[in-house]
Amino acid sequence: MTAAPRTTRAKEPTEPTAPDAPESESAPTPAAEEAATARRATAPLRSLLLRRKGVLGKLAAWSAAESAQTFLGGYCVARSLDDGFLKGSPATGLLWLAGAAVAILLGAPVTRGIFAQLPHLTEPLRDDLVRRSVVRALRSATAAGRDTDTTAVSRLTSQTEIARDSFAGLVLAARSFVFVAAGALAGLVSLAPQFLLVVIPPLALGLALFTASLRPMARAQHRYLDADEAVGRRAGITRTALRDIVACGAQEATAAENRRAVEEAAAAQRALARWAAVRTLSVATAGQLPVFLLLAAAPWLLRQGVTAGAMVGALTYVLQSLLPALHTLMAVLGAAGARLFVILDRLTRPSPAAPLLVPLPAPPTASSSGPRRTGRATAALRLHRVRAAYGPEARAVLDDLELTVERGEHLAVVGPSGIGKSTLLHAMAGLLTPEQGEVRLFGRAIGACRPPELAALRVLLPQEAYVFTGTLRDNLCYLRPGADRSDVDGAVDALPLRPLVDRVGGLDRTLTPDTLSLGERQLIALGRAHLSSAPLVLLDEATCHLDPVAEATAERALRARPGTLVVVAHRLSSALRADRVLVLDGARAQHGTHAELLERSALYRDLMGHWGGAER
Repeated sequence: MTAAPRTTRAKEPTEPTAPDAPESESAPTPAAEEAATARRATAPLRSLLLRRKGVLGKLAAWSAAESAQTFLGGYCVARSLDDGFLKGSPATGLLWLAGAAVAILLGAPVTRGIFAQLPHLTEPLRDDLVRRSVVRALRSATAAGRDTDTTAVSRLTSQTEIARDSFAGLVLAARSFVFVAAGALAGLVSLAPQFLLVVIPPLALGLALFTASLRPMARAQHRYLDADEAVGRRAGITRTALRDIVACGAQEATAAENRRAVEEAAAAQRALARWAAVRTLSVATAGQLPVFLLLAAAPWLLRQGVTAGAMVGALTYVLQSLLPALHTLMAVLGAAGARLFVILDRLTRPSPAAPLLVPLPAPPTASSSGPRRTGRATAALRLHRVRAAYGPEARAVLDDLELTVERGEHLAVVGPSGIGKSTLLHAMAGLLTPEQGEVRLFGRAIGACRPPELAALRVLLPQEAYVFTGTLRDNLCYLRPGADRSDVDGAVDALPLRPLVDRVGGLDRTLTPDTLSLGERQLIALGRAHLSSAPLVLLDEATCHLDPVAEATAERALRARPGTLVVVAHRLSSALRADRVLVLDGARAQHGTHAELLERSALYRDLMGHWGGAER
């Protein structure tokens, strides 16, 4: 086995970049993408409102009664002064005030009627979002090659409840403002049309300022949430890869990345605070400025024939009706509205399509399943000047790599997280086409092998083991349906599978995948590899959920079967059991026995040092 003198330093995986679009097709602008996102996110609301026109009509009817109540509140106060107290008739004044009190008391049944209609809007929305979340979770759970969706429970519980409550607050606030404003403006006109010249301009200016800030406020909310999640991701990455970071001397680079994430979160929070200040200015302009203007314009209004009672009534409309309704509307739109949009955006994103389960081809017969024979034995694997990256513009994680693995050899691959170990195994398995170089599998170019031929020559086990609903025997024989009973029993005995067989009630009992631990799933997958006819077994940390004793037993069992074994080591103890070890360190690849690498590789010594003398 030989190794190239260099590989490049790894970087975090990035999504493969798409090829450049043709010049005739212009890429969508950010504004167009934002508009498309808004249409998609608000589609459930539009659909709901179109289906619930009757409920909207009843809400409007009850709200019209609230508008009349608002009108009577200010009008009765004005009349109590002009027709009662200021004319020396306290009885008339008290009578008008009694009318205002009755209008207030009549607000209780109005409120009850409004809240009775509200669930007919909010509950269907929650049901629709729950249905979408369930479909998304099921598709994500059955999509091949995807990680477990850890956000499904949050979407089904807290996020849908937040969406429902936020939508209810929006409906109440928007409806209240529209009809309260209509009642108040009608009252101002009835008292003196000149009031509109004083109240309407600042009200319109404040609403326009607030409306203009809604979209950038939503963007700031998005930016803050994304930045906050990025800080959490960076903290998780640093925690899990701390040993590798220290071993590679990457503390300063990691700290710089973490600082950038924290600084972005702080900048996003400051931007959000600035837009909150704009919202406060909008409330002051639309709700409080009219009060000052009414007081400042009082001499002019009185010269225009406006009465003192009308002035008090106008202040009543502004202070008791318009200002509270306006403040509630802006607070709800700025907070609950932003939360609702963010949650709807997340809940309505396209979910992964469920894959079709295609049965594997039956393994070839013994005469055709092995590799081609030449005059001398060919190597099991040969990589010649292989270069591979996560995307066309990404830095290579394997660069000019030369590697030969002989037949029957047991190779362990070690190195820091993200250095390219899984990429190497994917190239060996034919799942990844290198940007340059060649991979040969038992003397044949791997790119020339058809899928059935690849399935017969190698088996790759990832970290997450696939177990389907069926008998334990069917799961073990998945890669070799015609395996003899003696072969199955041999695999059960060679691997620590006997306790699992006894627990589930035998090989022919149907398994329920959800009842299996992650370690039991990996044992079943290792049993499949042991039974497989493929002469090459590739383990990509496929024993990470096993305890050290079970891991050692499984590796020895796979090493004892005829063929070649390549293991991406989860524990450094795997390197002690291998014939040779390949170290990927981001600068160059080194290989040799455990003892040789302890002398020649500083990184290998650092990695082994974390396991202590007990490992050695």
